Parts: sequence; structure tokens; C-alpha cells
Amino acid sequence: MADLPPPQSEPPICSARGCRAPAGWALRWNNPRLHTPDRRKTWLACAEHREHLGGFLTARGFLRDVEPVPASPRLDP
Repeated sequence: MADLPPPQSEPPICSARGCRAPAGWALRWNNPRLHTPDRRKTWLACAEHREHLGGFLTARGFLRDVEPVPASPRLDP
């Protein structure tokens, strides 16, 4: 039986520059000029940066969907 890696003890961290807060949201995006339609890249966001990062991606037409990160604390439902 193969050894499995230990579970992550650290929560995922927000992708906003300089932010070290736990991420509660996954912003799934792609740049249609670079990526195939089914490809998704992911930025993680804390509650404080969810709107800012989403706005950045939306303004460029890149944001595809936003999903909660499993087992992450969130400030809003």
C-alpha cells in the first residue's frame, strides 16, 4: 500500500498580495486568449479580499465562478 501524504495542517492562504489570512473562497478563472474554455485557474480569497480579487477578474472578463473552499472558515454564508 502506498504511503499517503499527511493531511495539510495549515489552512489554504488568501492569494491577495501580502495577505496571510485563511482562504474561504476559490475564485475560478481563465483567460480565453491563453486557456482552453474548460481550463480553470484558481485564486484563493479570504472574506476581506473576495470582492476585490473577484472585481479584478470580472473587469477583465476572466472570472468563471466562485466556490467555498471546503473546511475553511468563512465570515459570510
